[in-house]
Amino acid sequence: MMIYMLATAMTIAMLIATAFGLHQETERMRLKDKQNTREGFGWS
Repeated sequence: MMIYMLATAMTIAMLIATAFGLHQETERMRLKDKQNTREGFGWS
């Protein structure tokens, strides 16, 4: 029973870490895309 509880806790921790990592990657890509977008006059 203890092994199942530990496995469940590790699975939940890995899911949370994966969601957090995906969120960080998305924010980094948004920031990079925003920096690459040029506004104003001139050649792009």
